[in-house]
Amino acid sequence: MIYSLEGKEVGNITLPDNIFAVRWNADLVKQVVDSLLSSKRKNIAHTKNRGEVSGGGKKPWQQKGTGRARHGSIRSPIWVGGGVAHGPRNEKNYDRKVSKKMKTKALYTILSRKFKDGEVLFVDSLSLSEAKTKRAISALTSLSSVKGFENIFSKRKNAVAIAVANKNKETERAFSNLGNIEVMETRNLDSLTLLQYKYLILENPEKSVKILSKEKSDA
Repeated sequence: MIYSLEGKEVGNITLPDNIFAVRWNADLVKQVVDSLLSSKRKNIAHTKNRGEVSGGGKKPWQQKGTGRARHGSIRSPIWVGGGVAHGPRNEKNYDRKVSKKMKTKALYTILSRKFKDGEVLFVDSLSLSEAKTKRAISALTSLSSVKGFENIFSKRKNAVAIAVANKNKETERAFSNLGNIEVMETRNLDSLTLLQYKYLILENPEKSVKILSKEKSDA
């Protein structure tokens, strides 16, 4: 069922089974999500090895005759202030690659589960007259009248991911002040976003489904 921005039924849509009726595959979803999380990881931690710390150009004391253990440099990891052995380095690459076919299949798998659980709402248009937060709140309040989506606005965290068929700056700006909502283009939907948010609002479903179908043909 397709709804208007006021929460009224305005039409129906036939959904392709290869996108909205895919069998759940937990192993595939985990593999793809892990790769997305790892690739997003910001490598900040960095330690200096013994070749990067300052000082230590001279041997601390002679090799023999002092009664102390032999040392070649105060840069050694066993010295206070020396280099760190096997510490984290910011040049490490955490990217984990998976094929586009796997990403697409995982996306369809999660879409199918959300649709089966009644967490996907199809809206004909989300074009707002003004880029104001009150317009966004009004729209969400109206859509919360749809059965099964009563908590679409009252959920405090990670409530709704909104996928728009075409980029709309007014819509993005209107929802930008709502921390539990994320607006993106349908072509940018990924498995991680779908799992982070409870509900999905798919705007202009006919066009959005075509965009999602194109993902399959490109994979």
